[in-house]
Amino acid sequence: MADLGTRRLYLCTADRPDLAAFLAACIRGGVDIVQLRDKVLDAKPLLARARIARDVCRDHGVPFILNDRPDLALDVEADGVHVGQDDAPPALARRIMGDDAIVGLSTHAPAELDAAAAEPVDYVSAGPVSETPTKPGRAGVGLDYLRYATDHATHPYFVTGGVTPETVPAMKAAGATRFVVVRYLTESPDPEAAARRLRAAIDED
Repeated sequence: MADLGTRRLYLCTADRPDLAAFLAACIRGGVDIVQLRDKVLDAKPLLARARIARDVCRDHGVPFILNDRPDLALDVEADGVHVGQDDAPPALARRIMGDDAIVGLSTHAPAELDAAAAEPVDYVSAGPVSETPTKPGRAGVGLDYLRYATDHATHPYFVTGGVTPETVPAMKAAGATRFVVVRYLTESPDPEAAARRLRAAIDED
């Protein structure tokens, strides 16, 4: 299994026409783990796009995670799968993927974080700190949840929701060390440069 201890900048992206080039640019800029999260594609086209993402990640030595579907993640030989609170249970994902795979779980509240301690997962996400279009209808949890996660999480946690170079310092002050980015890179005209700016903010002492 990939060592999550050294991974600090986690890109989550939907499919896009320039998927391979986009992922390569982000990884060159400092992204060190990638998740393909597409809620639109059916299984067969999702598998085809996931294989493209997997190959780019393998070429760059970066773990590739597929969202939501442990069965498809197994078929595409992804490094892992990420599930939400309403998706396949982590124990099922683990049985499907095996002991060497990465299994991640979304959490949005202290009770969910506490429950995750008993789950067979390798990391959790905590957030979204601020409301985001990628999670419509879900209110931001604020920095207090990051402080709670910092004090109570038994697994490594990645903060989600509104991660930018400007917001990272306050998140770091709350104890966060690992970050999930979506729009700051997916909406950037120069994702490599944007990833470099974000990575610099994360790595700054």
